Amino acid sequence: MKKTAVLALGGNAIIKAGEKGTITEQFKNTRDSLGGVVELISQGYALALTHGNGPQVGNLLRQQEAGEKEGLAPLPLGVLNAATEGTMGYMIEQSLQNRLLRSGIKKDVITIISQVVVDKNDPSMLNPTKYVGSTYYSKEEADELTRSLGWTLKEDSGKGYRRVVPSPMPKEIIPAGIIKNIVDSGNIAIAVGGGGIPVYVEADGSLEGVDAVIDKDFASALLALEIEADLFVILTGVDKVSINYGKENQEDLDVLSVADAKRHYADKQFPAGSMGPKIMAAIDFIERGGKEVLITSIDRIVDAFAGKTGTRIVM
Repeated sequence: MKKTAVLALGGNAIIKAGEKGTITEQFKNTRDSLGGVVELISQGYALALTHGNGPQVGNLLRQQEAGEKEGLAPLPLGVLNAATEGTMGYMIEQSLQNRLLRSGIKKDVITIISQVVVDKNDPSMLNPTKYVGSTYYSKEEADELTRSLGWTLKEDSGKGYRRVVPSPMPKEIIPAGIIKNIVDSGNIAIAVGGGGIPVYVEADGSLEGVDAVIDKDFASALLALEIEADLFVILTGVDKVSINYGKENQEDLDVLSVADAKRHYADKQFPAGSMGPKIMAAIDFIERGGKEVLITSIDRIVDAFAGKTGTRIVM
């Protein structure tokens, strides 16, 4: 029986630490990241791919700031999310099409610019905490940006002030039905890039964009539920989830129950800036009816599917 999986690629796999993020670098990294994906397709898996966009949208924000100094009107964050869905989707789509062609596999790859419904009264709307962009400002500059642009800025690690935006929970993927049809037909969909474009529903049913960032792993988990995927795969920088990470008593985990995941999370084993959101997205997927989550590195994805590495999270 054909199995359906949602694979969540990290944006840091496309722009690696220490790189400028040139388009040449991004295309190379994209091509290098897809070998395991092609192998899974050859094994008969039906796939939807998602991706992060942290470095990419941060770079676009810096471009907006530079352009504004030249008198160009800046684009809002929601539109920049849409832009990264298009540019990164194009890179992944073309790179995967070429890999499939060389492997003799005939499938279409389609990028879906995905809107994701959020609650405009989500608590994060009133208390934004998600840092965006890589620019640090002085207190005086932060006050001016708050006055002139309405930004919220908070001090970050004593380095200065950075912009923060809401990070509401995703409620609905638009258009999940179309994405499911693409995957069920045996083709590959690329969707909810960077968590998708956050929108809320007006009283008359119309949609309105909002300046926010949706967590990519939570959006991917919701997509996996809405297209009835058997497996939700989170690809990250480590082969397995660990407790006591980086210490002498580090323990790599082969299988993690939801109860143990909650206990370790409460014990602060999974930091908010790294593994924490991935674990919480995995818990959310399982508790809402998902069967299994696999967390592993992009380099070991085939081995992980064969049970040789990776951490599996189950009820």
